[in-house]
Amino acid sequence: MPLPLDDQVVQISKDLVAALHAAAGGVHRGYRAAHAKGFMLHGTFTPSAEARSLSSAPHFSQSSTPILARFSNSTGLPQIPDGDPNANPRGIAIRFNLGGRTHTDVIGHSTPYFPVRTGAEFLELLKAIGSSGPGAPSPSPAEVFLGSHPAALAFLTAPKPTPTSFACEHYFGVTALKFLNAEGKATYFRYRILPVAGVETMEDAAAKEKGPNFLHEELTKRVADGPVSFKLMAQLAEDGDVTDDATVRWPESCSVVELGVVTLEGMESDSDTEQKHIIFDPIPRVHGIEPSGDPLLDIRAAVYLMSGKERRAAA
Repeated sequence: MPLPLDDQVVQISKDLVAALHAAAGGVHRGYRAAHAKGFMLHGTFTPSAEARSLSSAPHFSQSSTPILARFSNSTGLPQIPDGDPNANPRGIAIRFNLGGRTHTDVIGHSTPYFPVRTGAEFLELLKAIGSSGPGAPSPSPAEVFLGSHPAALAFLTAPKPTPTSFACEHYFGVTALKFLNAEGKATYFRYRILPVAGVETMEDAAAKEKGPNFLHEELTKRVADGPVSFKLMAQLAEDGDVTDDATVRWPESCSVVELGVVTLEGMESDSDTEQKHIIFDPIPRVHGIEPSGDPLLDIRAAVYLMSGKERRAAA
């Protein structure tokens, strides 16, 4: 997982990591700059026949693939209570271990919205929020930014209720990617991850009454009682759909196909060590799945890599 070759992308990514740390009140050594609080499980992915027709990726053609998964809360605060509204949207990352040092990842969060199109805009948003505390002018820098960036306003105001369980939440890929099948046919898509148990949420007041780690504790008990399953889905772009802008949602009339089933079978025995070491990658880097032209892909990959190297150095 190399850094991008574009020096401007690298610099913006460095600035983003610093801004994310600042938003969390400073560096929390050994933790991610974003989605700091989380835990890991292991399991298996079983592909559907439909997946094989869309992509020649190895985990869609073999009978099953071992996986690691991480669930997380938003923010760079490693001790944020699970019931805090700021812990939404929740995150999920799934690593498909393809043998040797080969792997590919799926990363999503629990809202179909994203606030900005580029890394530079995300940095501008973080700086605006950071300078909009008590004593800020009116309108504040954050209000000015939101007034000129309707996608950011839509992201911040969209409902993000707390789930009763990480196993009862749905998750959405941020950026479009591109399938290539054995015949070379290209299909743009976005991932969706749907809970077999169904979506179940709670009111903010009820969430605040819960213990600070209730989602971790609930899933630990749930998976001890039996496997937890999700359907890995792909929303397929139609002709004319925008594939290089994460702020543009596709119509719900787009086809959504099942790629297979993610089955989580147990908690990782050394979750804290594993999640400090693992660096998830939003760029597929596997035959049969390619990046789109979305500029966020390189930015996010660089931010994840930089934050991961910091985390490993502190471990």
